[in-house]
Amino acid sequence: MSPRIKSLALSALLLLGSGSVSAYTLEEFKFDSPAQEAEFRDLIGKLRCLVCQNESLAGSQAGLAQDLRNEVYAMMRAGQPKDEILDFLVERYGDFVLYEPPLKPSTYLLWFGPFVFIGVGAFVVVRTLLGKKQAQDEPLSEAERERLQALMDPQRDAHSSDS
Repeated sequence: MSPRIKSLALSALLLLGSGSVSAYTLEEFKFDSPAQEAEFRDLIGKLRCLVCQNESLAGSQAGLAQDLRNEVYAMMRAGQPKDEILDFLVERYGDFVLYEPPLKPSTYLLWFGPFVFIGVGAFVVVRTLLGKKQAQDEPLSEAERERLQALMDPQRDAHSSDS
């Protein structure tokens, strides 16, 4: 088999494999009204994929995300309100499932941690800059000037004798 045929076969295989990954759409879910579909899209947009962690359920390709979308869809079709669905998912998976977790003691670090780190960083930078301004150079004493002059004189004599 020639390298070109192997390359084409591998490319075709990759294309076929990637087709199944990107085949996910929300069109498989049927709704009674556009409002219900909008509520579903809004809800899965507020929920985090537990596998990907940086994607919402709406955009995730993970199998678990598809399972959760199906579960949310089934709960909506059963007539459960949005708040009940959210409460069920938070009870089952914790606040992590929400992109915007509620403000409570267990999430204080999540909400305020970045501000604390920025504040500490700003304090360190200001303290360092102010410390440099206060530590200005002190003038040389007479003894230090004489010593410096003595160190520099032989260099001047060596340079002047070279020319």
